[in-house]
Amino acid sequence: MATTLCVSTADGEMAIYDAEPERPARTAVVVIQEAFGVNKHIEDVTRRFAAAGYRAVAPHLFHRTGDPVLDYGNFENVMPHMKVLTETGLLSDLDATFGHLDAAGFEPSRVGIVGFCMGGTVSFLAAARHGLGAAVTFYGGGLVEGRFGAPSLVELAPNLKTPWLGLYGDLDQGIPVEQVESLRAAVAKAPVPTKIVRYPEAGHGFHCDARGSYHRASADDAWARTLDWFEQHLSAR
Repeated sequence: MATTLCVSTADGEMAIYDAEPERPARTAVVVIQEAFGVNKHIEDVTRRFAAAGYRAVAPHLFHRTGDPVLDYGNFENVMPHMKVLTETGLLSDLDATFGHLDAAGFEPSRVGIVGFCMGGTVSFLAAARHGLGAAVTFYGGGLVEGRFGAPSLVELAPNLKTPWLGLYGDLDQGIPVEQVESLRAAVAKAPVPTKIVRYPEAGHGFHCDARGSYHRASADDAWARTLDWFEQHLSAR
């Protein structure tokens, strides 16, 4: 069962897409949107986690600018909404989301977070600022240059508080392989388990089956690794 509800943030009400599994969940996953809003694809991914047994929620991070769903083919329309996002605002949105799950009985050690594209950067930020059960980044940018007013991922890496898995495509024109390798070296210094997996035949957005960049073999492997990472690190106690 999936519903959309609202929670309060420092900047007003924020919608959350909330999917529950058929049986009571012992752990939960926060799904962080791409730069195109909480669209049908993100809702589908959220339901996939619910089908895997997790309580899964997707916060609508563009709530400050009308909560739009944007077309994959027109990135110009994305920028006005991304420019409004700040580290402070995103952390407020995450706090509201974690608070919603906490009220439902999911303490931080039982919560995982996964983000795609823009959301991959946000999930890394969450992993550096919160002690969660597990975190996964799909091709999140800002590795050497900070985004949203936050430090770069390389700078944040030694302070990771959450076990983190990074999934990147070698053909991603916006995230060069050398930057991914710089991040690999940086996260190796973190006090929590970390891992980076590179996909030689994949570009940016390779997991999204609604985009032309979808690469099924890489997407299937990355999804399996994500479920395994959550299985390893999320506490079900």
